[in-house]
Amino acid sequence: MFTFKDLTEIRPDEWVISPSYRSDMRLPVHIFASRKMLEQVLVDRSLEQAVNASTLPGLVGNVIVMPDVHQGYGFPIGGVAASLYPTGMISPGAIGYDINCGVRLLASTIKAELVSAYLGDLATAMNHFCPSGVGSEGLVRISSSDLEQVLRHGSRWALKKGYASEADLMRTEESGCIDGALPEKVSDHAKKRGLTQLGSLGSGNHFIEIDVVDEIFNPDAAAVMGLQFGCLVIQIHCGSRGLGHQICTDYVQQLQGAPRRYHYTLPDRELVCAPMDSTEGQAYLGAMRAAANFAFANRQMLAWSARRAFEEVFTGKVKNWQLHQVYDLAHNIGKIETHIIEGKELKVCVHRKGATRAFGPNTPGVPPEYAMIGQPVIIPGSMGTASWVLTGTNASMQKSFGSCCHGAGRLMSRAQAKRSVRGEVLIRELEQQGIHIKAGSLPGLAEETPAAYKDVDEVIKVVCDTGLAHKTARLKPLVVIKG
Repeated sequence: MFTFKDLTEIRPDEWVISPSYRSDMRLPVHIFASRKMLEQVLVDRSLEQAVNASTLPGLVGNVIVMPDVHQGYGFPIGGVAASLYPTGMISPGAIGYDINCGVRLLASTIKAELVSAYLGDLATAMNHFCPSGVGSEGLVRISSSDLEQVLRHGSRWALKKGYASEADLMRTEESGCIDGALPEKVSDHAKKRGLTQLGSLGSGNHFIEIDVVDEIFNPDAAAVMGLQFGCLVIQIHCGSRGLGHQICTDYVQQLQGAPRRYHYTLPDRELVCAPMDSTEGQAYLGAMRAAANFAFANRQMLAWSARRAFEEVFTGKVKNWQLHQVYDLAHNIGKIETHIIEGKELKVCVHRKGATRAFGPNTPGVPPEYAMIGQPVIIPGSMGTASWVLTGTNASMQKSFGSCCHGAGRLMSRAQAKRSVRGEVLIRELEQQGIHIKAGSLPGLAEETPAAYKDVDEVIKVVCDTGLAHKTARLKPLVVIKG
């Protein structure tokens, strides 16, 4: 069990676990958190998992821990690590089961106060057009050949089919398609699970939320993004559904023999990995990219459905109901990127699990319209609390491989959350706050009670105080759709 004696505070809200802590550590663990947050973190295995991650062969720099960190499968949720490309390791557990779980932000010029009477209708329409829940099926039926194209081309498939615009793709990480996807490395079982789920939300912590821009901190950045005070915006939070989960399951099982074949040992079999240039490593990379492309297309289809809901409710009532895309980003993914590490320019695979890319101004990969302000970073809160829009910084490029937190971070397990509150009670409490709720499952809703999460405002304070991001705007929830 960790204590504060095992940590060294190098700057306010920045801590290090030295490689001298344990003999098998290959590099330090760099933690971004306040002392209060660390007191919460020390009760689970997050830091132990970060130390375990530091033993992965081929890592460079530091293992990074974000303030929203909590215990995950092998690798902590809220963790970042970079391995040298192409000889370093790729680890499915360090990316996660919901490959390319991420969040998309759409914005409007609709003043919330002028359409408050229609929010109930909007919640109903959104719930209809955006299927949610365990095993939910998408509104759009696709063939097996379509699925192959989705896995290879992501949002480009949606553009070709008329479900996306060029502007949508321009404002999506990797333009909605990661090159190098290998659909042939995705199992038939994974494909079967994904075939009916394109354009669906799923369950768990996935949601669609209609918010109002509650406060603007950087008017220039907000103007570039098209965020206006008092206007409606939409967040879409979901990933690769059953397809991505099955891919992770498949490759964790397939790689169990890798330590013997490649002559390495790990303190936790959940971190099992393979060299990126190995047959197994190349297969997982190709399958992971295919799942990431499915997730980009999935969020694109949900954005198309959200626009249908806005059109149905606001046509004839609001002059301009259109929704433009602000940005779409991943927070469970492995990306090949170039970073300056210990003074050298290195090509690495950045594993982000429960962490988002937060590239600074004028960094390659940031859309041209955002080059001067840095990449938009969308940080959802929990139901009933604020969400945030930030921008990436040059400091994040130096400190965290251009990465930032991804949300509030759990305090309670799902089982604990369900014991703490009943779903019907939670609905009443949220409705008393003026939040419209559509939930497919009351127990599932209880799992996501705001009390189960850290204070997102404290998380944002840490990432901004340490320079990983800058504040642009705060969002307040009005409608929440959950499976």
